[in-house]
Amino acid sequence: MSKSNFTRRGLLKTSAMAGGALAMPTIYDGSVWADAHSGYLNAPTGSTVTLGFNVPQSGPYADEGADELRAYELAVEHLNGGGDGGMMNTFSSKALKGNGILGKKVEFVTGDTQTKSDAARASAKSMIEKDGAIMITGGSSSGVAVAVQGLCQEAGVIFMAGLTHSNDTTGKDKKANGFRHFFNGYMSAAALAPVLKARYGTDRTAYHLTADYTWGWTQQESIQAATEAMGWKTANNVLTPLATTDFSSYVAPVLNSGADVLVLNHYGGNMVNSLTSAVQFGLREKQVNGKNFEIVVPLYSRLMAKGAGENVKGIFGSTNWHWSLTDEGSKAFVKSFGEKYGFPPSQAAHTCYVQTMLYADAAERAGTFNPCGIVEALEGFKFDGLGNGATEYRAEDHQCFKDVLVVKGKDNPTSEFDLLEIVEITPRAQVEYAVDHPMFAGGDLGSCNPGA
Repeated sequence: MSKSNFTRRGLLKTSAMAGGALAMPTIYDGSVWADAHSGYLNAPTGSTVTLGFNVPQSGPYADEGADELRAYELAVEHLNGGGDGGMMNTFSSKALKGNGILGKKVEFVTGDTQTKSDAARASAKSMIEKDGAIMITGGSSSGVAVAVQGLCQEAGVIFMAGLTHSNDTTGKDKKANGFRHFFNGYMSAAALAPVLKARYGTDRTAYHLTADYTWGWTQQESIQAATEAMGWKTANNVLTPLATTDFSSYVAPVLNSGADVLVLNHYGGNMVNSLTSAVQFGLREKQVNGKNFEIVVPLYSRLMAKGAGENVKGIFGSTNWHWSLTDEGSKAFVKSFGEKYGFPPSQAAHTCYVQTMLYADAAERAGTFNPCGIVEALEGFKFDGLGNGATEYRAEDHQCFKDVLVVKGKDNPTSEFDLLEIVEITPRAQVEYAVDHPMFAGGDLGSCNPGA
């Protein structure tokens, strides 16, 4: 657990499970916390507080970024008392009142990460230094998330990661000022492997095409380890540059590789293009080793499914959340988002909305915007009502633990949004791992940095 520069002094108690029920957080006088956490970067002095939304508005993950920005704007609307309140009404913590954060109206600035680490750091730096952003959130690339998380740690602001799936984000590159609600590559593999075993058997040979950056590397490592543990062999793993748009030269060698499964460790536009290429090469009609050739996409999203069209039918993958879930939190979010934008939200939109709410709630419970107060409020925080069931922010690495969805492309979709079906909700216990697991080893959470 990270240690702040201040003493908790018994001022805050995060919620806890008691007898299987979710206990409510205790909220104390904010003035006491303010005294204990005085002196921090970009402390709001007026009637407003500024958040920085750093999303890919260009590049291969731009579709995800656009949906993230929609969710952020909806979250701000709800925090400021607008709309129907969304998941504020279903959230197990009742600290948020619709009067901004700590009585200050929420404003925001935006930046374009371009799905590039350097551009993302420059954008975040500008929002912190020029716009006075007290929290940075967003991103659809783990390379971006790791880079911006490091910057926020150095600067002394909180980073609430958006869509980042690399093990490294809360593994070797974890930081005290950073928090991830989204799941990771290990969790995807742990959820998917039993389903793949049941559907395709244990005598399979996989060929991997992998995005050549931190997410692709750790996703591929995770799915290979999980499938080999159940008996699969690995024919090859070929790295593909993130900027690739034509994957034909990468798919062609699969035909004569002896593999009967293609694992596409790709996301966003990359996955749409590589899957399209695989279908054009006739892989889905092939038989190899006496078996039907199969394709697996470990990390799925509705936006990717829409881009790939009919090519996703019957293909298995995993996802952090899906708009068809019927819990009260998910229904509230889908209703709010749908009424505002005219279509259901993606998992990217969901995690970004939730992260904004979790930050605001932590500030309310801590009674301060000081990063060290936020860290203490989020570490070990247990909550429900935000679309994933009972969830915990583990103190030791700032990773959220919750159930994981295994999905597949629908054979008979009823609309352009009804493209994925949930085939299994994998319980949290099946995807958990020790803090010192080899895939997450290295790095140091360190201490919170208030920046002043």
